[in-house]
Amino acid sequence: MKTKTIAITALIFLLTISCNEVDKLLTFKISNETSFKISPGASLNTPFEVPTPDVTTNSTAEFKNNNTNADLVKDVKLDELKLTITNPADKTFSFVKSVHLYISTNATDEIELAYQDNISSTSNTINLTCTDQKLDKYIKSSSYKIRTSVTINQTFSQEVTVNARMTFKVTADPF
Repeated sequence: MKTKTIAITALIFLLTISCNEVDKLLTFKISNETSFKISPGASLNTPFEVPTPDVTTNSTAEFKNNNTNADLVKDVKLDELKLTITNPADKTFSFVKSVHLYISTNATDEIELAYQDNISSTSNTINLTCTDQKLDKYIKSSSYKIRTSVTINQTFSQEVTVNARMTFKVTADPF
């Protein structure tokens, strides 16, 4: 009886490790970028929407490059969303109080993608807190929409261009 218990425990352990290793082999990252401009003149401490262009995905090619296809993708999560001020070159995020980004497609509901509140950065780059939402249907589509909501805490006189780099962690089934 003791031998059976040890054998069953060892088998369960090996299956768990094997599944984790297979998931690692079938996990890869996809990156997309978009830029948006924050114009001067917005009210302080009041959220406002910043026009953000649609993002065209290259997911079909990325899936193919990673030996899979959209039908086999089982889990997509946002791994990182980094905002970088690209113009003016010397501008920092010190004028921003909070930023929230939302994702949607024509066929799906809007959900929050990432956010950062109480920003006190004196850098031109910030990492947002990623939500734990499943993003499969958004990344599998040919394009998606990003809606950006910003709250500023200081006035500024020059338009600010921000690049948003999104990195998604994709896990596919083997068959």
